[in-house]
Amino acid sequence: MSTKFNIGLIQLSFSKDTSENLKKAILWIDKAAKAGAQVICLPELFRSQYFCQTEDIENFKLAESIPGRTTNAISEVARKYKVSVVVPLFEKRSSGVYHNSLVVIDSDGKILGTYRKMHIPDDPGFYEKYYFSPGDLGYKNFDTSFGKIGTLICWDQWYPEAARLTALQGAAVLFYPTAIGWHPYEKEKHGRAQYESWLTVQRGHAIANGVYVAAVNRIGLENTNDKSPGIEFWGQSFVCDPQGMIIAQASIDKEEILLAEIDTERIEYIRHNWPFLRDRRIDSYQDITKRFIE
Repeated sequence: MSTKFNIGLIQLSFSKDTSENLKKAILWIDKAAKAGAQVICLPELFRSQYFCQTEDIENFKLAESIPGRTTNAISEVARKYKVSVVVPLFEKRSSGVYHNSLVVIDSDGKILGTYRKMHIPDDPGFYEKYYFSPGDLGYKNFDTSFGKIGTLICWDQWYPEAARLTALQGAAVLFYPTAIGWHPYEKEKHGRAQYESWLTVQRGHAIANGVYVAAVNRIGLENTNDKSPGIEFWGQSFVCDPQGMIIAQASIDKEEILLAEIDTERIEYIRHNWPFLRDRRIDSYQDITKRFIE
């Protein structure tokens, strides 16, 4: 296996038409593959607009099984172009049990496995606890045809424990499919700080674990609730290297493919010079499983 492979992050806007969103995603996977991407990642919950802005029982109709329509369609394009694809979706596990999940499809079109979002937020406009059960598959790595990748989802990106446990399984890159943005009424006062915090914490995960980090966001103003101003998704998908240096970054408001090279020899070099994993005091971390230390 080569020490290098190319990833492609697809930053898009989405409409209320779920069928059109799927067709659009497939079109952009086609473009990314032709541009040289080998492992391609879509944004969180890309089949629809971000419905968690409200608590509405009708939204459960958006969920689907694994395998299902989305995975079947993307398996075909993955096999056609011999690419691996990270496919986020609203998973219907059974009647009454739903997850915010992703599936990794390899270059032969076969499903390598599923990851279920572990950390579920409940904030104004992000009412995910109403819809999603917490993940119960643990932290995951997937051996794609091109390299080993780790996958987490959006709110997971704030937790160093999640990044650590995923990186410790050998991933060269941590993918974070994401749906994050500003409440328009607070953007002027808090927007810059919110964005910088999001960017900084993920760069920290890259540094602390000596891995690449790839976060792919959506763009555009989505308003699924007439009583609120909606969410303005801030785009700016990015890839940073094991030193936390940003090596590729997308715009705030344009649909685009972000390409970057993952180099496992770069990981090796950085870890030789910053041996954080070597110097971990695993004998002293027992209290990390406590909610709070009194």
